[in-house]
Amino acid sequence: MAAATVDDILADLPLGFATLMLRPSRTDAAIERLLIVDADDDTPDGGGAFVLLVGVRGRSALPALRRLLKDPPLVLAVKGGPGELGEAEELLRAAGTGLLLVDPAADWDRLMSIAKDRIQPRSYQREVLTLLEEDLFAIAQTTARLTSSHVLIEDAANKVLAYSTVTNNIDELRKASILSRRGPRKYEVLLKDLGAYRELHRTRLPVRVPARPQDGLRERVAITLFAGERIMGYIWLQETGAGFGDDVDYVLTGSAARASAELIRYRNQQSVHMREDRVVRILSGPAEAAASAHSEKIPADLPTALILIGMSAAEAQADDAALKHGELANLASIHAAAYKPSAVVGQFHGDTAVIIPGLQSANAEAGLRSLAEAIVKDTAKHLGISPFAAVGPVVPDLLSIHSATGITEALLGCMRRSGDVPVSGVDDFEAEILFHDAVENFTTSAFRHRSLWALLRDDPELAETLRAYFDAALDVAECARRMQLHKNTVYYRINKVSRVTGLDFSNPRDSLVALLHIQEWAGTQKEHLGRR
Repeated sequence: MAAATVDDILADLPLGFATLMLRPSRTDAAIERLLIVDADDDTPDGGGAFVLLVGVRGRSALPALRRLLKDPPLVLAVKGGPGELGEAEELLRAAGTGLLLVDPAADWDRLMSIAKDRIQPRSYQREVLTLLEEDLFAIAQTTARLTSSHVLIEDAANKVLAYSTVTNNIDELRKASILSRRGPRKYEVLLKDLGAYRELHRTRLPVRVPARPQDGLRERVAITLFAGERIMGYIWLQETGAGFGDDVDYVLTGSAARASAELIRYRNQQSVHMREDRVVRILSGPAEAAASAHSEKIPADLPTALILIGMSAAEAQADDAALKHGELANLASIHAAAYKPSAVVGQFHGDTAVIIPGLQSANAEAGLRSLAEAIVKDTAKHLGISPFAAVGPVVPDLLSIHSATGITEALLGCMRRSGDVPVSGVDDFEAEILFHDAVENFTTSAFRHRSLWALLRDDPELAETLRAYFDAALDVAECARRMQLHKNTVYYRINKVSRVTGLDFSNPRDSLVALLHIQEWAGTQKEHLGRR
């Protein structure tokens, strides 16, 4: 049986499907089996079981629940809404049983399938193997780009799992390894005689292997893939002519952390859908973040930060945008893993999200900026795109990271509109974020200054002049210069707006009202032009 816990099952469930209202008293106890119990069934043997109580919901589940507690299960799942099972919670707490509250509209079959996959996993999952291979090839290709080398990933028995695109600059060992999908015996012996494997098993750092022209070997750098103390495999880099750069050790360390995580996930036979929304789940709220932290062994009680990385609007419309999007995520994941092995990288609302848990202090912004700058620099160099990286505020722990999502998204939006700052923190755009938030709140309100809104809608000339006037910080001369008009013309138009609307632009309150209307009008004009 797999050592599944309630957190493992919760981590696989779709968002909003169920809420863990009560943890079992034996927090880390493994669930031994799955039971489906109808409300009218005789009392089953519930010890160590995950029980689905079907046929009843809410308060009507109490009689069946009391019968179940004669031999308490480890976890009980029942349908109902918040506040309907207060008495049940007390009974279950006393018995040490966990309570999973399932949404009334949820499908029992979905929960049963997910729980079975966790508690009674299939002996072989071809789809997991396929995903593993795709991920390892992506890691190999990205590492090759970052280091200008040829990359090969092996398992502990020297079987080739993945490699980067083959070039003309590979030596005989690399060619033979790719063709046979394992290193030739004579080269394995040679590498052992050189002490390469002895050194790889001794350290978690990259190991240099000098060139051996007489044996047809180019210079190499390698690192071991560890899971605890167990060796999972190796990554080998072969130089292709220009030698290795100064950052090769840094990149290889990140690649090793990513590859090790994929091999461990495959070894544990985890469900395919668990991989799809780890970031979304962590950012959705404290309960989901806690479940993910427990299941994935992510430190949850130390400062945490979110970095959002997004392409410009123009690059997002390019024909190869989807491909670049995936390559950007792979590149970011290697950098993030080198910075913090427990980092979580994935897609969030169309952008790449990097969650950095386990920070040693709340004063980590300088290091986070350096990480973001490294990602942006390498993305421009190796992928030919210029993304924006928004470094969100550091929060006290992983369970609070959802509170940083909105402000980090707003920061990324400000950076895209600005267009000239590739890496920023909240301090750099604080006023712009607040102003954009005010405009967003204003546009959701139904009430408008009727005469001003009618003027903006019906007289484009006056509207454009008013927008230019505010863009020029209420400076008539500057407004006239930008619009290539005479100052008197600008004076006349601004005075007309004041006369028609009754607003006095020397009054800060009236200026704010006008500015909010202008921003909304400008947004509608932009949408109109985009549809043409």
